[in-house]
Amino acid sequence: MFGFLKKLFGPGTDYKSIMAKNAIIIDVRTQQEFNSGHIDGSRNIPLDQIKSKVSELKKTGKPVITCCRSGARSGMATSQLASAGIEVYNGGAWTSLNNKIK
Repeated sequence: MFGFLKKLFGPGTDYKSIMAKNAIIIDVRTQQEFNSGHIDGSRNIPLDQIKSKVSELKKTGKPVITCCRSGARSGMATSQLASAGIEVYNGGAWTSLNNKIK
């Protein structure tokens, strides 16, 4: 079970160092979920819209950290962005990620 979680969330990813590279945090929850609370400075791109934003995100040249409520949707978004050649990390639950980047 823990191996699966490590694979899903990465083995101790250092999110502070990724943020130091001007990473973009993408919250893939719905607009309503995002409005109820999110990481300051994060962008809301719901999972069903991620594919349409790939070229825009690629143009920035910045790493991307995805997040959502539990880590499942951000994992799906991470796979989509990684297959497009974007440096991307699954930050998991936004509340947990928020604590890891402070």
